Amino acid sequence: MWNKENIAAQNGKTILVTGANTGIGYETALALYQAGAHVILACRTTEKALETQLKLETQGGNGSLEIGVIDLSDLESVTQFAKGFTAKHQKLDVLINNAGVMVPPASYTKQGYELQFGVNYLGHFALTGYLYPLLKNTPKSRVVMLSSLAAQGVADFDNLKMEKSYDANREYGISKMACLQFAMEMQKRVTAAADDILVVSAHPGGTFTSLSRHLSEDVFNGMIEQYGGFMPAWQGALPTLYAALADEVTPAGYYGPDGGLRGYPAVAEIPQEAQDAGLSKALWQKAEELTGVRFL
Repeated sequence: MWNKENIAAQNGKTILVTGANTGIGYETALALYQAGAHVILACRTTEKALETQLKLETQGGNGSLEIGVIDLSDLESVTQFAKGFTAKHQKLDVLINNAGVMVPPASYTKQGYELQFGVNYLGHFALTGYLYPLLKNTPKSRVVMLSSLAAQGVADFDNLKMEKSYDANREYGISKMACLQFAMEMQKRVTAAADDILVVSAHPGGTFTSLSRHLSEDVFNGMIEQYGGFMPAWQGALPTLYAALADEVTPAGYYGPDGGLRGYPAVAEIPQEAQDAGLSKALWQKAEELTGVRFL
């Protein structure tokens, strides 16, 4: 059973966590900070970042903290954050693409894309691309993509701006499948380039966080009745931490709770859509087109 006690000292490591101010992101940042890492708290606003920094410092840790402001729903914000980060840092040991949006009312990114696809996938695609030179120059660096048990379906390139219709659950599943597809395709390209980077994915199973805030009370209670109780955020963060730090993690691996919804980190089953090389390549190329970011 892999737990926080299995985390080795991370002194000297630089680790960036998007969405570090709440839920799984917060618990991930806390564990890394306590293990001695220099943790960048990448949050949507300065206020959220500063509040998180203070809260973490109150908890105590052996590492150090740095705040960063990034709005993943705005590709211009992603660009500005990345410029500032690369000007300040010479390396990046782990990039944890954790931030996400789940089943909101129909909403758009600043560039006009459906919000979940835009934040969960496009924003993180662009961020990873901008930071790739730092990852490449850091021995044994890692990229961790956060997916979900709800990952299903594939992106309809003719409906990325809700030109046809909007279904919150469908779009969430597609966005989280895209995160898995991204990890699979990126690892393939990294391997071909002979770069020393490990690209992996994780899902938190059934975890209670503020991500569920858009669910109605009836729907939320129905999920609890159907699936049982959810895990606390610290436990839901364990697959992310395992993917980011464990020695036994493999290229393009996928990790989640050993019981599916609940449990401790183990190898998770990769959906068929994410194993389709053609779909992953097409999605990568579409992201290049939409973001203007090209790497690998």
